[in-house]
Amino acid sequence: MASDPQSTINPNEAAHFGRLAADWWNPKGSSAMLHRLNPARLGYIRDRVNAHWQLDSASFTPLAGKRALDVGCGAGLLCEPLARLGADVTGLDAAPENVEVARLHAAQSGLGIVYRAGSVETLAGAQFDLVTSMEVIEHVTDPALFIAGLAGALAENGLLILSTPNRTMLSRLALISVGEGFGAIPRGTHDWDQFLKPDELTQLVEAAGLKLVEVRGLSFSPTRGFVVSDDTSLDYFVTAVRG
Repeated sequence: MASDPQSTINPNEAAHFGRLAADWWNPKGSSAMLHRLNPARLGYIRDRVNAHWQLDSASFTPLAGKRALDVGCGAGLLCEPLARLGADVTGLDAAPENVEVARLHAAQSGLGIVYRAGSVETLAGAQFDLVTSMEVIEHVTDPALFIAGLAGALAENGLLILSTPNRTMLSRLALISVGEGFGAIPRGTHDWDQFLKPDELTQLVEAAGLKLVEVRGLSFSPTRGFVVSDDTSLDYFVTAVRG
């Protein structure tokens, strides 16, 4: 099956994650690692959102009035908390199976999230204040085109937040040899050669016309779990803005 030349979706990757759809919301299932990542992700997003728009850190709905897009949303693990923070959320995923599960779960949770199957390059001019894409760019066919698509979806004064594994020996060991080897991550999830180093990703972001805000690490602590840190050797965030 060939990929659409206008899309960065890798059909094999979409099929892989689509097969995991039914188990996505099980915190002890095949997506358990994503459930463990989510608190650190959300904490980082909340900090960046507060800083960018100078929001009230005590507010329960700081994103009220903001449009948010999560690209590669899976079954909605990030979309739902963003909606609870007040955002008008759209979730986009390459696997229709994930979208169906996400829609059902959002309905059961009483959340009015819009879910779509497809590629960010096909959004046809829709613009969002906040664009997130967590652990996705390492699965696409053309990272530069993917970043350009994310940038195109970003409104003026918009905020882009990405996360992805670094291409290091630590990530190979932790995510593939140990994570996939011992079943904590579904086998075949990662291709280490597709991982991007921070300087490679930041170059793509800047080439897309965005202004880099910061790069922060996402590391693992035996006592605290996943934490935001200065150590980018395992995984990291990149935040950028449209000036």
